[in-house]
Amino acid sequence: MLYDVVRSVSARVGRGLYRPRIEGLANIPASGPVILAANHLSFCDSVVIPLAVPRRVHFLAKAEYFTGPGVKGRLSRSAFTALGAVPVDRGSGGGAMEALDIGLRRLKDGGVFSIYPEGTRSPDGRLYRGRTGVAHLALTSQAPVVPVGITGTEHIQPIGARLPRIAPITVRFGDPLDFSIGYGHLKTGRARRVATDEVMAAIGRLTGQEEAGVYNDRAAGY
Repeated sequence: MLYDVVRSVSARVGRGLYRPRIEGLANIPASGPVILAANHLSFCDSVVIPLAVPRRVHFLAKAEYFTGPGVKGRLSRSAFTALGAVPVDRGSGGGAMEALDIGLRRLKDGGVFSIYPEGTRSPDGRLYRGRTGVAHLALTSQAPVVPVGITGTEHIQPIGARLPRIAPITVRFGDPLDFSIGYGHLKTGRARRVATDEVMAAIGRLTGQEEAGVYNDRAAGY
């Protein structure tokens, strides 16, 4: 109930201020488990995706967003919880596996789980190499992966900016990728790498970003 209220109000405000261009919503299944794999340019990507998708979206967020003190901390905790965020301690040794386990549980329940294969925000607008956690989720759950290409959010809240700005946003949802068959002949690690590279290539076609060709060293393991 709270999610529906927050999403409805926030979506109206967001559409009024930013007039986002949203393409390919029909590619998201109306029911059943689905993984949304998106590029990551800004903090506000985690707000844009849940507001654009008609289904409830679960995504990972740093535990710090849920543990801040005072009024600001309570507002942050309430907002992220209402938007479907799941706290994870990215600084712990088991943080990556914990994140993947959370995702698998949400998918097993038939939900929508969003993940950034790059691991964290791009520091320069390029598309970095994907970590194989997205493939682990897809190959284990058999859920389809819908690639998501976001452009424009890097201008709304650049890294280091304290307040959001007004800028045009485009969110494109690509054709679902099915990894449930055709990968059994590959060894597990190789299958994850091949599937992840396919996901990243699909994201790149949606965004037109230059490929960095390397991992984002600032990223967590998932």
